[in-house]
Amino acid sequence: MAKIIVVVEEDEALLTLEQLHLLKEGFEVIELKSIKNVENYLSEANLLVMDRELAAIDGIDFVEYLREKGFDIPIVLISDKNSDEQIEQAFLAGCDDYIRKPVKIKELICRIKSILKRTLKLQHGRLSYRDITLDLNSRQCFVEEHPVELTKLEFDLLSFFIKNRNSILERDYILEKVWHDTETKKRTVNVRINRLIKKIDPHNTKNYFTAVRGIGYKFG
Repeated sequence: MAKIIVVVEEDEALLTLEQLHLLKEGFEVIELKSIKNVENYLSEANLLVMDRELAAIDGIDFVEYLREKGFDIPIVLISDKNSDEQIEQAFLAGCDDYIRKPVKIKELICRIKSILKRTLKLQHGRLSYRDITLDLNSRQCFVEEHPVELTKLEFDLLSFFIKNRNSILERDYILEKVWHDTETKKRTVNVRINRLIKKIDPHNTKNYFTAVRGIGYKFG
């Protein structure tokens, strides 16, 4: 079954070019020239590609809006805003990848395929990413199909990171969403993540987590 890609692009020439190459790669493409009605297609789509510079809204603001609404579809932003600060802002908002203009179509296709290959699959009460599977009903964790015993907090923490994979998450935000408490010391997040890593990656070779200095962590 063909993967469905939603493309939001106001530049008609670029939209046509992206659609043509995605179709050649076997994807089904839903092409839109604005964010109007985008939400109607996201439940059936596998990935969203959108230009950051839209007339109605900054793409980053729209990404934040979608994440707040609970949409966890992978999102690729395309932009000519290329400063480190602007790119960091996009990832903090919840995008999964950021491609600089001018767009290299082969690079775009490769990045889309890579994201779809590693993206999580939430089916039948299971949350999966790479070689990790969480059974949300029994609250069991499996790594390479081997059971790994986690505490309630560790399970919730890992589940939260998988659902927000490839996003840079601030420590305060992690405390709020997992601990439901912003008064807990930020160092607690570091300690708990290190303990979790020792359980799911005892040899520390898989690099599930990346510490982002002065901010928090990225998973994926």
